[in-house]
Amino acid sequence: MGNDLPECRVIDDNLCINTIRTLSIDAIQEANSGHPGAPMGLAPAAYTLWTRVMKHNPKNPEWPDRDRFVLSGGHASMLLYSLLHLTGYDLSLEDIKNFRQWGSRTPGHPEYGHTPGVETTTGPLGQGVANAVGMAMAERHLAERFNREGHEIVDHHTYVMCGDGDLMEGISYEAASVAGHLGLGKLICLYDDNKISIEGPTDITFTEDVAKRFEAFNWQVLRVEDGNDVNAIHAALTAAKAETEKPSVIMLRTHIAYGSPNKQDSSDAHGAPLGEEEVRLTKKNLGCPEDECFCVPEDPLNVFRGCTDAGITAQKAWIEKFAAWAKAWPELAGEWNDAISGTLPLGWETVLPDFQDAEGPVATRGASGQVLNAIAEKIPTLMGGSADLAPSNKTIINSAADFRKGDYTGRNIRFGVREHVMGAIVSGMALHKGIRPYCSTFLVFADYMRSPIRLAALMKLPVTYVFTHDSVAVGEDGPTHQPVEHIASLRAIPNLTVIRPADATETAQAWRMAMEATDAPTALILSRQKLPVLDRKAYTPADGLQNGAYILADCDGLPDIILIGTGAELHLAMSAREMLAEKEIKARVVSMPSWELFEKMEPAYKEMVLPSEVTARVAVEAGISMGWERYVGNSNAIIGIDRFGASAPGGTILKEFGFTAENVFQKALEILKK
Repeated sequence: MGNDLPECRVIDDNLCINTIRTLSIDAIQEANSGHPGAPMGLAPAAYTLWTRVMKHNPKNPEWPDRDRFVLSGGHASMLLYSLLHLTGYDLSLEDIKNFRQWGSRTPGHPEYGHTPGVETTTGPLGQGVANAVGMAMAERHLAERFNREGHEIVDHHTYVMCGDGDLMEGISYEAASVAGHLGLGKLICLYDDNKISIEGPTDITFTEDVAKRFEAFNWQVLRVEDGNDVNAIHAALTAAKAETEKPSVIMLRTHIAYGSPNKQDSSDAHGAPLGEEEVRLTKKNLGCPEDECFCVPEDPLNVFRGCTDAGITAQKAWIEKFAAWAKAWPELAGEWNDAISGTLPLGWETVLPDFQDAEGPVATRGASGQVLNAIAEKIPTLMGGSADLAPSNKTIINSAADFRKGDYTGRNIRFGVREHVMGAIVSGMALHKGIRPYCSTFLVFADYMRSPIRLAALMKLPVTYVFTHDSVAVGEDGPTHQPVEHIASLRAIPNLTVIRPADATETAQAWRMAMEATDAPTALILSRQKLPVLDRKAYTPADGLQNGAYILADCDGLPDIILIGTGAELHLAMSAREMLAEKEIKARVVSMPSWELFEKMEPAYKEMVLPSEVTARVAVEAGISMGWERYVGNSNAIIGIDRFGASAPGGTILKEFGFTAENVFQKALEILKK
């Protein structure tokens, strides 16, 4: 069947388009908050796409082979909400009336998982463009993996609507570069070229030739000089779909707040309601009832709801095709069901290495690489890569090929030096479903990825971030490459699970937690330097990591002091424990690789690990001390680093900053004297 849909029977294009416009401005006016300009200017393009081109079923927003629509300029959310309501998604007129209100299903910016039909959370400009690239990459990989001749069960497009603000953000450059390099022919961008931003005309800051930029990135560039010309928009979309070797951008010359007598083509219409009088004048200008709010005439509603019928028909045809495919390839069908549902293969965890036979110390980044390759053999949906650091991050799947133009079967993604877009692309892949993505870079460069990490946490996406070179132990590269505040910064993001394993055995368990996560991303914080592998026959098994913190080594009875460590510094605590024992001081060592996992535990467990009656505690971690007060009380009991690092051999730096067993021992004695 392909992606061709039966066109909806159009009674009056303008009436349909103006229904989108007036519904949007009424909701914004009712809320006395919002962005009316973009919905008014983009209504013709959105109408054409949603009713004549896009393959979607409002009665099943989760249909796997639907086209994806991303509104990258999330401030134009009322455009999307109007479309969702009018075409028959589970979004009522009452929901529209409650735009931007407490508890409503129509928040100020679109939120994935909150409103049916919203494919991704957008608002921070440029992120949606990059998410769309990830979705298009996922589509290509799944098509290569599952389609068979005559049985194309994966065959859909990704459409992204963006504006000048999106294209000013650097992430859009990265995203367009990746998409053009990979030849993602099923990615189509509609660029709202209205030449207005919040501060005024875009030419006060933005005078580049956008078309040439996209041409340089190996995109097909199409132009629609009149953003109200439905036929021209349709023709451009048709031409974009016909180009299979390149992504396409359609440059739409639109007018912000189209139809508003006093605010069209004005920055005043970007982020503020038109005002009651201007709303009335706009409706009059558009030929709509002036004094009627939230007006949805029957004829345009029938047009929009007719598209629901088209979607149901399209999905029905796909179901029949899928059934024939599943009958011919039943084993492949089982893999498909697992992939789309996110189900991990039975017994995948049995291949996790335990590292008890390791010959000498192992860097946790090296252990991570071994774990990744082991589980990749069992989890075929696992794919990802690094920001040009794969040999150092140890993130290559040795048994897999590269994901590249002409062969999308590969599971190793070469992101290039593009950390920002890398983070957003893997979110797009996770949103698409069917892929379990990971990405990697040095921990110090997590800053470049902060916005996509934050959004992934907000969307509850099971993405894994592999951050290596986790401390000042990086050494000679100096403070520019030595993370200090980064672990604390990541811990500050709600719903992000941060895990800093202390050895290879904990690293395996950290990957297990990352893979078993279904509603939160995971950040693995890994060392470059080699670390001793703890003897789990002598100490607590590493699966204690699942609790976030656990007693690694204990004493008889209640301890005199508790030493808490993460990562490489846990080993310093273990050595200090032995030194304290020589002075007949009873010390408990607690491994605390994940604050977030520990905080989810029952109070009784937390009290067992950190009994409140033992107030003498020392925490040691090669990062800023902020936050450790919650576990040790007195900030003087924290061995951290509250300044930038320095350039010198890693061992020298650690010693100079006090990361030695002797210093932990001395700090413990000081605390006990208080």
